[in-house]
Amino acid sequence: MTTVDTPLRVGPVRLALRQGGLELRQFLRSRESVVFTMGFPVIMILIFAAIFNDEIAPGVSYTQYFITGMIATGLMTVSFQNLGIWIPIERDRGVLKRLRGTPMPKWVYFAGKVIMVVVIGIAETALLLAVSVALFDLHLPATLGKWLTFGWVSVLGIAACTLCGIAFSSLARTARSGSAVVTPVALVLQFISGVFFVFTSLPGWMQQVAAIFPLKWMCQGLRSVFLPESFGTQEPGGSFELGRVALVLVAWCVIGLVLCLTTFRWTTKRDG
Repeated sequence: MTTVDTPLRVGPVRLALRQGGLELRQFLRSRESVVFTMGFPVIMILIFAAIFNDEIAPGVSYTQYFITGMIATGLMTVSFQNLGIWIPIERDRGVLKRLRGTPMPKWVYFAGKVIMVVVIGIAETALLLAVSVALFDLHLPATLGKWLTFGWVSVLGIAACTLCGIAFSSLARTARSGSAVVTPVALVLQFISGVFFVFTSLPGWMQQVAAIFPLKWMCQGLRSVFLPESFGTQEPGGSFELGRVALVLVAWCVIGLVLCLTTFRWTTKRDG
């Protein structure tokens, strides 16, 4: 006689992994999401590299600078933008309402989202690095310290963007409005955070606005990993300010968590 696993019998780790696997399968079945999330950053690198081939500082090409921003924006896309679009779709279709009525603990749903974001984020970053090394002579970090910086900037950045994406998903009233609400915000942040342009070439007021949000600090932290130490003098603060990078990203993790706990909705307004 066989027994059937239920959410009450299965351990929490196994539950989270099951939900994460389900989220990954759903993501991979959506061709639009896969192409946009995985392909867009690579396509942008190829386009910008073909257009700009000059140096922005001694030993730093525009392409090398741009790659760091695309890694950061890729992490934001898979977390903030992806969750901000897909959670409203699931809410509008009644998926979240049904999940809330099952014995499965609510946290498992979010754990599955986090696992999906982390796996896709790692895959996307690896793809970007591989393309950049193969085609644009990107030099990977040569020291353990650089790799550790790359790790904590990426982890804090994707954590902040994931929490903000979950919270931001509550602004969309319907499934169709998710993309319309999230995409403009993501694009504006990319333009003002030093992704498409050298950050210090932007107007001062724009730099100040960008400094409020995580993406600017993710880009700055990654520049400290992939660009020469001497480039730190070109930053607005005269250095890469890694302490401030960590402080701002941790602050946004806290803000995002508070917003998730206070604003997340399992049902649409019409469901009550």
